[in-house]
Amino acid sequence: MKKGPDGPGSGSAKDAPANAPPPCLSANGAGLVSLSIYVQPRASRVGVIGLHDGRLKLAITAPPVEGQANSQVIAFLAKLFRVPKGSISLESGSQSRSKRLTIGGISLAEAARVLSPLL
Repeated sequence: MKKGPDGPGSGSAKDAPANAPPPCLSANGAGLVSLSIYVQPRASRVGVIGLHDGRLKLAITAPPVEGQANSQVIAFLAKLFRVPKGSISLESGSQSRSKRLTIGGISLAEAARVLSPLL
């Protein structure tokens, strides 16, 4: 049996139930999906990098000026989750790298299914 940081009872992500949503996703009281993200602006390409402190780390090419980064984040997430851009709203963090968004038109289980291969 493996001992140490990855041994039994370590609580690593590998030990989490297969159907549990990632820590960056949750459902709010209104039936919408809440997504916590950490944005890396001015990257060489757009995409999901992984998790950063329990948030989905997202690289974007846009600079963080005049809402360009936020617009690119919303456009990318709309395409990723296959929902209209209008169903994604920025709840907090408009001028921060750490943001919280709500996504309508998708269930928590569907959102987790979309994200799981990327993490």
